[in-house]
Amino acid sequence: MAEKKDKFQPNEGEGNRTAAREYNKAQHDFVRSGKVEQKAAEARKAVDGAEGRELRDAELVGKRHAAQEDPELKR
Repeated sequence: MAEKKDKFQPNEGEGNRTAAREYNKAQHDFVRSGKVEQKAAEARKAVDGAEGRELRDAELVGKRHAAQEDPELKR
């Protein structure tokens, strides 16, 4: 991926196909890596552990932003 950063990439606008293709490839590679169950267990431990409250608070912030325009955009 480092070589792609050096090349000019035109703005593809809404629905960036290049980014979608790279994201999809990364997801498929991750699934094929066999680490899904391990990472799920780590996430479960984090949510149930000491950082659980912070993670839930972050989730609520994200959901608020998803429901409305990001207030940081109106500065």
